[in-house]
Amino acid sequence: MEAWYIDDSPEDQRKPHKLTPNQPVSLEDLNRLGVFYWKLNADKHENDPELQKIRDERGYSYMDIITIHKDKLPNYEEKLKTFFEEHLHLDDEIRYILDGTAYFDVRDKEDRWIRIAMKKGDMITLPAGIYHRFTMDENNYTKAMRLFVGEPVWKAYNRPADEFDARKQYENFLKSA
Repeated sequence: MEAWYIDDSPEDQRKPHKLTPNQPVSLEDLNRLGVFYWKLNADKHENDPELQKIRDERGYSYMDIITIHKDKLPNYEEKLKTFFEEHLHLDDEIRYILDGTAYFDVRDKEDRWIRIAMKKGDMITLPAGIYHRFTMDENNYTKAMRLFVGEPVWKAYNRPADEFDARKQYENFLKSA
């Protein structure tokens, strides 16, 4: 897993946007933001006891798989624009990359963007209430498992969305971390 602070260049969102010099972000730094990461064997995702253990421990009872590619996802470019809008969810967002690559961007305590490069075998949990966005990288292909606690909730609330309890709880978590 690799993460770094990104620039504010208007250049294509699918580029890495690393600062010069690069400012890497550690897994510990992400954990302090409530972002958790696992490295799994995506080739055995259908019968992986390690994935099942995580699902059982965290209550991830619902799962589906999405392929994000211009030939597989209707309105691909429009969807990418929507995914890249800064937003939050009222529930955790859990994604497991089964193939391909992509980026998640999250805000740190100072409201700076951190880019998290995701590749095959990477699984991430973004906490409810964290402002984030998603984009493809220049490969323009990823296949991901989406996991949820209970029934899937697809609703995204674009920033500003500070009035939601999930956001307030997340801000309190940041203050105590």
